[in-house]
Amino acid sequence: MTAPLTPPPPPHEQSSHNAWQPPAAGHVAAAPHDAVWHGTYGQDGPGMKTEVREAAVVTVALALAGALLGVLWWWLAPHVPLVADVVDKNWVVYLSDSEGEQAIGVDGTFTLLALGFGVLSALAVFLLRRRGGVPLVVALGIGGLLGSLLAWKVGVWLGPTQDVIAHARAVGKGVVFSAPLKMGAKGALLAWPLAALVVHLGLMALFGPRDPESYPEPHHPYGAPLG
Repeated sequence: MTAPLTPPPPPHEQSSHNAWQPPAAGHVAAAPHDAVWHGTYGQDGPGMKTEVREAAVVTVALALAGALLGVLWWWLAPHVPLVADVVDKNWVVYLSDSEGEQAIGVDGTFTLLALGFGVLSALAVFLLRRRGGVPLVVALGIGGLLGSLLAWKVGVWLGPTQDVIAHARAVGKGVVFSAPLKMGAKGALLAWPLAALVVHLGLMALFGPRDPESYPEPHHPYGAPLG
């Protein structure tokens, strides 16, 4: 006779290491690596609406600061001396110093002041908003240009009258008087926005936020790997 076959062991007597066991109470299983959120990445900043609102504030602030630049330009720019004479009952105005470089100094003064305003505005924007962003860069450019235009108009308005003949008649024949404040090189209007953009770009490259260089180690879905 053939001996009876030994029945297989009951399921509860199988090896424990082959059975799946749920996590213990109070233990939170780790999520897969691609589902883990880390604070060092995955953030898109404050949002486009907030960035646009901040950029609008920067644009208005820089444009208004142009009034201060205009006052400084009028105060620090050299005066171009003129003198008038009467020829055949007509008033004629000449440069009192034909070899002087005051006219070049007027443009140079505006350019230097605008460069300084560009550096200060870029530094202020970087300190207040270190994350940068395209809207802020655009605001620096547009705001700096608007500020330069306002400074130009304010300086001309504060300077001597634009009616040179009337000014000559008022001071009299042969009396030296100052020419109207005039910008000969219109390219000086770009000094502020260009300086602001270059300085802001440099600050962001040196001290701006960095992208994470490496990702965290992957986690097993249920904690430690099974033995």
